[in-house]
Amino acid sequence: MNERELSELYQQVILQHNKSPRNFGELPEATHKAEGFNPLCGDHFHVALVLNEDGIVSQVKFSGEGCAISKAAASMMTQAVTGKSIADVQRLFGEFHALVTGKLDPEKQSNQLGHLKIFAGIRKFPARVKCASLSWHAVVAALDKKNQISTE
Repeated sequence: MNERELSELYQQVILQHNKSPRNFGELPEATHKAEGFNPLCGDHFHVALVLNEDGIVSQVKFSGEGCAISKAAASMMTQAVTGKSIADVQRLFGEFHALVTGKLDPEKQSNQLGHLKIFAGIRKFPARVKCASLSWHAVVAALDKKNQISTE
């Protein structure tokens, strides 16, 4: 897929997930929760998840408000981490963060990002990296039993 096609796909997916985010809402039975806040742009999300007895994320939801990029990233993050172990979530977070900061080329380096590769273009807009990674920081904080994370 060339860069123009990837850019068009990115725009379509962002719009789709912003309009109809997956796993948006409350999760009263959550075993782990965290709040993510980016004071520079106002993105503010709560991430809640259920970790089963085997250490697998069986459910994850997010709520709050943010720009289209942060909402789409949160929506796709919930899909990506469901069914994963804590170690898998942490590894996926590391790969996603490396992707959006330009340290991972998903076409040349081994990764488990799947559909998340569409966020590769974020590296061209450093101010948007925090938007794309806010929910990821929050889910890792939730798994680490930290109740709040701010990406100042």
